[in-house]
Amino acid sequence: MPRPPKVKPMDPSILEAALEGLEFQKKQIEGKIAAVKAMMSGRAPMPAAPADVTASPAPAKKGNGRRRRTLSPEARERIAAAQKKRWAAIKKQAK
Repeated sequence: MPRPPKVKPMDPSILEAALEGLEFQKKQIEGKIAAVKAMMSGRAPMPAAPADVTASPAPAKKGNGRRRRTLSPEARERIAAAQKKRWAAIKKQAK
């Protein structure tokens, strides 16, 4: 049976940085878990705790709380026609 490889000692600063990164990921995951649990129970998700100053910035959220504007059927038709025209031009160039 082959022996397991020996673990080489690592620089403590590398281990500290790795631990910081893992703890940050753990906080993000715990926040996401709490949000999903809140959605399951019908409550609004609680706001996350303030991020650490040294932590990397959180990705931008999709929703910003504003309502989306609705398009009229005429506007949708104009947009669809313009998109079809663009695709036709691209396909024509490809030939």
